[in-house]
Amino acid sequence: MIIAITNQKGGVGKTTTAINLAAALASKGLATLLIDLDPQANSSMSFLDLSKPHRGVYEALTEPGVGISDVTQPAEKLAQLKVAPSSIHLAKIEAKLLGEIDSYYRLKDEIELIRKDYDYIVIDTPPTLGIITVNALAAASHVLIPIQSSYFALEGTDDLLETIDKIKQRTNPELQILGAVLTLYDKRTLLSRDIHEQVSQVFGEKLFETVISKSVRLEESPAYRESIFTYSPRSTGAYEYYKLSEEILSRV
Repeated sequence: MIIAITNQKGGVGKTTTAINLAAALASKGLATLLIDLDPQANSSMSFLDLSKPHRGVYEALTEPGVGISDVTQPAEKLAQLKVAPSSIHLAKIEAKLLGEIDSYYRLKDEIELIRKDYDYIVIDTPPTLGIITVNALAAASHVLIPIQSSYFALEGTDDLLETIDKIKQRTNPELQILGAVLTLYDKRTLLSRDIHEQVSQVFGEKLFETVISKSVRLEESPAYRESIFTYSPRSTGAYEYYKLSEEILSRV
């Protein structure tokens, strides 16, 4: 199963979800690969020391003879998790692949070579609907959409769903929406409850029951190169991401 975590809005918890979903799956003994497609490389930094010279996804997608298996590194503290790291170089991949006949299929082709080695592959995407995100959707079997509990929560959702439909029609007919998950949720506020109702009307049964609450621990853990499960295993964030992983496994 290949899960692309996608939303073209920034600050909705994509990376936090990618980090902790991958960690939750790995902690269950499932061989998991986290592919970081965001040039900011925050998912990579959460598990790896990137101060040392390294090759990453950019090289795997652009250099002959370099594949995903050549750039993956084992995550610290999680035996079943490996990470294909990002770098700022990914910001120039649009120009690099422009005009290439297989530009939308580079990641799919690379994943096909290694997918038998993993039970789950989680892809963190940038907050855009450019060529990087299209590569993720072309390669994925499922899409997970994090939605922030804010006034503008559904802004841009139509564009995202339209893009997913186009990918299904032309590029990846097998692509399915796994579901939407509300993030940065504050159950004390009326606004959060109203947003939950609005999102539920759009996604219906595709909206996960689990919501991810606002959490200082979730914000802190990447700075220590840890997921929430090793940084603060008894926290609300750890419980909620564990519960989300259980819901995801029940859906597939």
